[in-house]
Amino acid sequence: MAWLSVTLETDCTHAELLADELMEAGALSATIEDAAAGTAEEKPQFGEPGSITSPGWDRSRIAALFDPAADVAAAVAAAARATGLAEAPSFSTEAVAEQNWVQLTQSQFEPIRISERLWIVPSWHEAPDPDALNLVLDPGMAFGTGSHPTTRLCLEWLERTAGTGQSLLDYGCGSGILAIAGARLGASPVTGVDIDPQAVAAARINAESNRVEALFSDSEDPISGQFDIVVANILANPLKVLAPAICGHVAPGGQLALSGILQEQAEDLIAIYSEWMPMHVADSREGWVCLAGTKPAAGSC
Repeated sequence: MAWLSVTLETDCTHAELLADELMEAGALSATIEDAAAGTAEEKPQFGEPGSITSPGWDRSRIAALFDPAADVAAAVAAAARATGLAEAPSFSTEAVAEQNWVQLTQSQFEPIRISERLWIVPSWHEAPDPDALNLVLDPGMAFGTGSHPTTRLCLEWLERTAGTGQSLLDYGCGSGILAIAGARLGASPVTGVDIDPQAVAAARINAESNRVEALFSDSEDPISGQFDIVVANILANPLKVLAPAICGHVAPGGQLALSGILQEQAEDLIAIYSEWMPMHVADSREGWVCLAGTKPAAGSC
């Protein structure tokens, strides 16, 4: 049986209610995402841990799934009326074939080799190299499966940097992959923080699967203290806003890595962070960069 995927755009004021009303009008599911995702206009949702944020995108895309026999035009019109929109938004449709989604997802997520000794392996796969440092990680709700260049850049930096007994903070932890990798590389204690409770829950599950000790907290439990290593794989705009907080968590003499940064954004970030510590481009891949630096020791010039 095929399903019908319906896509439409609205604004952040109406997105959540419109998605709910589409469900009331017969949609089997409805999700909201940034309509500008992957472009220069992408608007990341972020905030300092401990703060209250109001998520939403000026251009919100709603993707709803309907039975192929459904009157989609009528459903969209009814949802628009219930939402208080003056007119129903335009929409596009696409047939979606029924398939084994679990099997499809698993087939698309293969073990990822990060380096000679570091692999990311989904739980349903045998480790290609049993003697390697294998991180068990399944795709889920949180960002960070190791396939994106920014995650790989941070993992490679951690492998070069993290050592036994160093404290580590994963700022914006997502799936927890960087914190888990740091722990497997010998860092301790390890802390992760994210404003998304789903990310925190996923990170805790992943840490348990990898048998590592790491403390993950969300915005209700703000972090404190300084760390020998801080890594933040977010996006350029939140990295700019959060610069004082992120640098404040780096201990004197400690090291910081930032990613989620396009090559053309690097100089701007380096200039902003220079108020607290010198940064440089440590590595790059596919148009993305990883910035790294060492915070001056206390009393140094």
